[in-house]
This record gives sequence, structure tokens and C-alpha cells, in this order.
Amino acid sequence: MTKKSLVAKKVEDMQPSGIRVFFDLVLGMKDVISLGVGEPDFVTPWQIREAGIYSLEEGFTSYTSNKGLYKLRLGISRYLKQRFGLEYDPEEEILITVGVSEGVDLALRSLINPGDKILIPIPSYVSYGPVTELTAGVPIYINTRKSGFKLTPKLLEEHIDARPKALILNYPSNPTGVTYTRNELKELSRVCLKSNIFCITDEVYADLTYDFQHTPFATLPGARENTLYLDGFSKSYAMTGWRVGFACGPKEIIAAMTKIHQYTIMCVPITGQMAACEALVSGRKSVEEMKREYRRRRELVIDGLNRLGLSCEKPQGAFYAFPCLKKTGMTDMEFAQGLLKKEKVAVVPGSAFGKDFSDYVRISYASSYENLKEALVRMARFLKKN
Repeated sequence: MTKKSLVAKKVEDMQPSGIRVFFDLVLGMKDVISLGVGEPDFVTPWQIREAGIYSLEEGFTSYTSNKGLYKLRLGISRYLKQRFGLEYDPEEEILITVGVSEGVDLALRSLINPGDKILIPIPSYVSYGPVTELTAGVPIYINTRKSGFKLTPKLLEEHIDARPKALILNYPSNPTGVTYTRNELKELSRVCLKSNIFCITDEVYADLTYDFQHTPFATLPGARENTLYLDGFSKSYAMTGWRVGFACGPKEIIAAMTKIHQYTIMCVPITGQMAACEALVSGRKSVEEMKREYRRRRELVIDGLNRLGLSCEKPQGAFYAFPCLKKTGMTDMEFAQGLLKKEKVAVVPGSAFGKDFSDYVRISYASSYENLKEALVRMARFLKKN
């Protein structure tokens, strides 16, 4: 008699993260220059660290409200109004989450009934499709390869017949670094409103927009009540390990997300929330300093990749490059594994972000300028030998 698996079939069938599977190879290797993990190489600014430490010394070790500290929600509300003219009620329209990752999970679990379809432009961050499937939804992938990795109104309209319930739009994008102007977003919003498609926007890289001002989707005409705005402190404030994100949106959606959050997480750890409060008060100067350095690294990496024949458009945000490997004749796995084994430089295969992108790799330039220069030297050596 065959023993039945205790693991749910949809979990058994799920593929592990393409990023993490590859980086199991990196563990234990010495002298590797890692250009793979999407994490700032900066330490959290000192004043934010001090606020977290001080909160512990003062005895702030309790639970908070399920929604998060009111002080933090109020700070986020004031920040969004001051910076973007975007107004959310801190009591009913803002929820503090364990990073944007939990925000995505809560959003999909709150919105999806079995069989509901969710539009996901690809290449995309690795979690969107699997989390949609875990909630019994159906991911509908929109390939943006021919449109410069951008979702266009035409591409969106081509998928309306699928009767999607929602669209996940991540900008600036992981893995490509592309983002959208206000006019481009207005056209996308127009299609969503006309077709009754709810928008979940992951804007965690908003502060790392280099060539023009970031526009939150919810600020577009008529879009606020049709949008769930997700953001957090991980990338812009170099606070990945603190795990503090936030969701802003219509109160019925936030209430539904809070219900799930209170049964599964209860609340974000208070230390991270206290540190995030300080980030909103004194962290902007540090954000601008880090942004300037990322921009400098972007110029080095994109120029270097193109000189090596790895065609790459200049990303407008985040800290990723997504070069094409066609001229090398190698697949993404051949390139990534060979580069790691022979030259000890780690990059992520493009197929981790969509199976149609096996002729790309993702390179993170959240590494020191000197490391990036050395990595380009090693890549040149690898390509010359292969």
C-alpha cells in the first residue's frame, strides 16, 4: 500500500524560488562576488538603528495593535500626503505588514475566490505567481519582452477577455529596473477602470527612481478606490532585515487583510516599527545619499555590460540590470553556473522570473563600486574563454 503524502498537492507541485535554488550553490564558496540577492549593501542608517535600540532599552517589547503602531500609520499617512498628495486614513486605510511580501500575500488572499484570474506582467518578481496559485487563483502572465519589459495599454486590453479580477503591477521593476511615467500609468489606469480590473501595486522601489519623479498609481484620476498601494522600508532605507512594510487602500480591503493578518502574524515586531517611525522623521538624507551611489553604480554596470556585448537597456529605477545573453550562445543556467564556477561571480538566471527569459540574467548592482568593477573584469575573462 502506497503511503499518501501529507503535503498539500498545490505545495508539492510548486517549484522552489529560482533565486534561492541557485544561491544554494553559492553557500560555502569563498571569494564570491554576489550580484544576485536583491538587498542593499548599505547598513541601516545609524539614527534608525539607534531608535530601534533605544526602544528596547525603554522597554518597548510588547505586541502592538494588529494594524500596527498608530504612530507609524500616522507617520506614513503624513508622508504620503506631503510627498505625493495621497491621503489615507491611518485608522482604517493603512496596515503595517511584515515587508511588502506579506502585503502581497494578504492582498491576494483577501481578493481571490477559487478560479479568479490575476494578471502578472513578466518578467516578474518570483512570488507573485506562486502566491496567486496558493490562494486558488489563476495567474495570467503577460509577456512584456517586445515592449521593453513594460506593460502597455494594448497588452492589457489583449487580456481583458480572460475577465481578470486584478493586476499586479511592480514598478520600478524587479528584475528589469523599468518604471513608468505618469502619462504611461494614466493610460494603464484608464484600461483598468474601464474593464473593472483592481490594481495591486508593489512600489517598494519608489524612492530608487532615477530619471524622473515616481508617480504612485493611486494618485491617478479615479484610481485611488481601485488600487491597493504596497510599499515598505526595506529597499530605500536599507532595512530589509527589519521586515516593515505597509498597505494602503480602500477600507474594506484593508479590513479584510487585517483579519487574516491578526490570525496569522498578529503584528509586526514593535522594534522594527519604532525604527520605521524614525526613518520617516530623519531618514530622507540617507535615502538620497544611497540613491546617488546606486545611480553611479548603474552607469558603471550598464556601460560595462554593453561593452561586453551583453545588451542591456539602462534601468530607470531599483538596482537591477537584466542583460541579454543571445550573443554568447549560452542559456541563463549555463552562463550563471559557468560564471560562478570559473570566475566566482554570482548572478541570477533570467528564467527565475519567467520561463520565457532563459536568455537573460539578473544582475544586482547593490554591491560596492570596487566589487562591481572587479565583477566586470571577471565577466570579460569568462566570455573571452567561452
